[in-house]
Amino acid sequence: MKAFHNIFSTKKEIIKKELPKQRIIIDYREKQSLVISELVKLGFEIELRELKVADYIVKDVAIERKTVSDFISSMINKRLLNQIEELKQYKNKLLIIEGIDEQEIYPENKGVSQNSIRGFLLSILLKHKIPILFTQNYKDTAQFIHRIAMKKNQEMSIRANKKSLNKKEQMQFILEGFPGIGPKAAKKLLEKLSTLQNIFLAPQDKLKKILGKKAEIMIKIINDKY
Repeated sequence: MKAFHNIFSTKKEIIKKELPKQRIIIDYREKQSLVISELVKLGFEIELRELKVADYIVKDVAIERKTVSDFISSMINKRLLNQIEELKQYKNKLLIIEGIDEQEIYPENKGVSQNSIRGFLLSILLKHKIPILFTQNYKDTAQFIHRIAMKKNQEMSIRANKKSLNKKEQMQFILEGFPGIGPKAAKKLLEKLSTLQNIFLAPQDKLKKILGKKAEIMIKIINDKY
């Protein structure tokens, strides 16, 4: 006897068509990142390959991911500048700085001033036109990548309000751009030498008397050719 379908059955049979997993391309150097395991849990198909630019390609968005410590170190050694320039090749790009709940974005005694970090962040946003996203941890990063994948056409924007600085603050801001020169050292220089021109033209022994060892890096930068 042939099997037949009971058209009078009260049980509704719902056929679910399994949709193909969305694929995210990730640079193989990210393979130790916990972000990948979170993305797998969220149902993504992961493809590891060597990416010349960016760490993640999510549809048409290129993402560079940095932990807070990696962001600071790559800023100091100038590696991030090259990565930013390369990232600009993509129409849609994003810099993720991960771990602000776990590590201070303005660390002390790291050879870089807080205003240098602020200035660099502003440069990324305003000069290079690359949005920056701060995430709490790897799980938060994965959730944002998930939202990008789900809402590809959603417009991303960064709104930043920059405080207007007075003359003294502008002078201090410029000096704090030098490695190792914090607010106290910058203020001390200005109190002793009055103007930026006097500071930049001051004899080396005079700068060393005011700043100590910190003066060596500053002197080198002032005298280096572009």
